[in-house]
Amino acid sequence: MNVAATDDWLDPDLVRLPAGEVHGWMPGRNSTMCGLQLSRSRLRTFRAVTWEDVQPESGGKADAVQVVCRRCSAALRGPRDRQGRWSRQDPRP
Repeated sequence: MNVAATDDWLDPDLVRLPAGEVHGWMPGRNSTMCGLQLSRSRLRTFRAVTWEDVQPESGGKADAVQVVCRRCSAALRGPRDRQGRWSRQDPRP
């Protein structure tokens, strides 16, 4: 999974990296995972940057990232696992 962002910046090695609001994007598609059209929303694509690289916990390429799209991250997580779902442990008689 690659990234599309609202802005970009140059690191000390003069490599273009995403900045601002970041969305998940698959090469060959004209829209992000949350359904935004690349051309209409004027998002810039980054083929060399993966989704994991722009997470705030990862550091590195996420220095100028301000917002990670919640809808894109939910789409990439997929359905919840069994432990994440609510279930009654002690049902009433």
